Amino acid sequence: MATKRDYYEILGVERSVDQDEIKKSYRKLALKYHPDRNPGSKEAEAKFREATEAYEILSDAAKRKQYDQFGHAGTQGAGNYENMEDIFTNFGDIFETLFGQGQQRRSRKSGPVPQRGHDLSQKIDISLKESYQGCTKEIKIYHFQPCERCKGSGCKEGSKPTVCSQCQGAGSIMHRQGFFAVDQICPACHGQGFKISNPCSDCREQSRIQKHEKLSVTIPAGIYNNAELRILGKGDAGIFGGESGDLYLTVEIAADRVFSRKGNDLVTTLTLTYPQLVLGCQIEIENIDGGKETIKIPRGCPVAKEIILEGKGFAKLRGHGHGNLIIITTCDIPSKLSEDAKAALMAYAEKVGNSSQQGSGGISGFFKKFLG
Repeated sequence: MATKRDYYEILGVERSVDQDEIKKSYRKLALKYHPDRNPGSKEAEAKFREATEAYEILSDAAKRKQYDQFGHAGTQGAGNYENMEDIFTNFGDIFETLFGQGQQRRSRKSGPVPQRGHDLSQKIDISLKESYQGCTKEIKIYHFQPCERCKGSGCKEGSKPTVCSQCQGAGSIMHRQGFFAVDQICPACHGQGFKISNPCSDCREQSRIQKHEKLSVTIPAGIYNNAELRILGKGDAGIFGGESGDLYLTVEIAADRVFSRKGNDLVTTLTLTYPQLVLGCQIEIENIDGGKETIKIPRGCPVAKEIILEGKGFAKLRGHGHGNLIIITTCDIPSKLSEDAKAALMAYAEKVGNSSQQGSGGISGFFKKFLG
């Protein structure tokens, strides 16, 4: 009977090496003497068996300790493989790792794995006044909701899923083709790893159903255009009891014919007559929310002057307080005048003169005559 070679000698390593070195050395030998790379070679097959036997012992801490103490006498029964298929069967996980046929042991499923539902997005339209005041809006969404009949299990009452007998819960089946292995989706369970023999009559084993739902949404005062509101848990329901996704609402604010927004400021224009601008006046205006504000127009007020009412603008979403209400003055220039009004205006022109005062910047002109 031939004397067995030392396992460390077979793998070409020192007795003090760690497990990583043992695996690395075995990988080189397994690749070199693998039967698929040496078809018909009895010598390569013998070396492959020898290296595998050495690896079986030295890669196991308990077996390695026995071998270090008692030699081959402490490893009786190791390496007794009738054929090469026995090696691939017993060391399937090793070869998957060594030859890149899978870096992890495939997970086994005993039943459905809860999965989070998708997030959904939707647009919501409001007016500028509603964005100023804040409001509550009713919206309708169409999304997946948990099946009420089966409570999200997908199964008929009194039944439950069973592990797929063909793939044993892995969801895939590995087919070995010589030196390589190919993972294919299990045709029996379609990759799920389980089967529902008695599906729920309402959701048909999907665990959820699409339905319309009405929601009441609170829009905060000061919301800005294209802002996104997140409604927790109002996206699609999860699969098999998983967490629901969220609903994201994009706010679109319609333009207003009187007011506009600039940052947190509310902006509008106020049309005044020429005498009001020249003599000054006190005027009551209506804000966007219907509230009354009294403003004072100073004497000699120029067109495009900004009159600011502090704290009367939009609420600040970040921080405290409000922006301002900015009122921009304009002048009402009548296109038609009565003869009396025209005569009065001509008399006014004679009184104040027909040459404008030279300001800082701009050009001046020499008056010739009125056109009308």
